[in-house]
Parts: sequence; C-alpha cells; structure tokens
Amino acid sequence: MKIFCVGRNYVAHAHELGNEVPDEPIIFMKPKSALLQAHTPFYYPEFTNELHYECELVLRISKNGKYIHERHASKYYDAVTVGIDFTARDIQNELKEKGLPWEKAKAWDNSAVIGKWVPFTNVKNRKDIGFSFQKNKEEVQKGASSLMINPFDSLVSHISNYFSVNIGDLVFTGTPAGVGECVVGDELEGFLEGESMFQLEIK
Repeated sequence: MKIFCVGRNYVAHAHELGNEVPDEPIIFMKPKSALLQAHTPFYYPEFTNELHYECELVLRISKNGKYIHERHASKYYDAVTVGIDFTARDIQNELKEKGLPWEKAKAWDNSAVIGKWVPFTNVKNRKDIGFSFQKNKEEVQKGASSLMINPFDSLVSHISNYFSVNIGDLVFTGTPAGVGECVVGDELEGFLEGESMFQLEIK
C-alpha cells in the first residue's frame, strides 16, 4: 500500500504559505508506516515544536493501473474520506531552505490519518464534495473538490504516469487554506458533507 500526497492543490493554501501556484501537481509520498491505524492514539512527535494539521479529501484506489487516461481515471477509485496530512512545519521550513527533500517533515510514522470511507455510489456530485475540519469544536478549514486546481481524475492520471497505482493505495488530494498549529490536548474532527468522518485527540 502506497500513500500519494498532493501539494498546493488549492490556490488560497499556496498563497497562505507564500508558495507559487504550481503548473502541474506536486506529488510526494508517505510510507505505509505513516498511516495511523484505527483505534490507535496519536502522540505529538518528539522531534518537532511546530506540528501543523492539513485536512484533505482522500481517495481509495480500487483497481490496478498504469498510464491511466484522464477520461478513464474514475474507474480506478471507489471511495472518499477526509484525512489529515500532519506536517512538522519547523522541520519542513528548514529542509526547504536547504533545498532538501521533505520526508522527515511529512512521512514519519502515524503522520497520515484517515476517516471512515464513503463509497462514491453514495456521493451526489463528486465534482463538488464539501468538507471541513474543526479544532476544539471550532471550524478552521473548509473546502470542496470543486475548488481544486487539479481534480480527482487529473490527479490519478498524472500519478499513474510515474507510479503504478494498486488496490488499497491512498491519494491525499491537497489541503485548502486554514492550516495551522496543533498542540497536546487538542481535539480534531473532520467532516464530509457535514458528517463526522474521524475524531482525534493529540496525546
């Protein structure tokens, strides 16, 4: 199982971090060990002093493929949920300044959280799926698939040009504006179309 992640897929988020809007999807990966298993506590990592949440829509790959044409891409994923791409922002900034890869800031154990899956057969309009994220019962992020620079089919097609996609792989599709810091004791909750997908307390 592979975890593909997309950077800067919302214009407002790129701007809030002072980044340029990319010409094509920015792809990075997390290993299988990055996925926080169900019913497992999340502990604030010891190596960072600036842990940030990034709430995203997540796709579940349901068919093996390579070099997938965009018009066929929807056949390769079958469910969606909301997740968190946790980021050690202080470490990421240090790495970016040195022109180094981001793995230490993005791909550490338990840095990827996902909620319960919703089959696309239960989604009214996959081109406009609304989602939101609350920290301590206060909404801090809100987005929709309609606001993505690169929509689902474009992302899956693009990824498949470089990597085989396999059943069970995950695609974190990018975060909207509103990312921010979280600390021990914070309660985090992600919503898809108003329905809670996950709840998490930082230990």
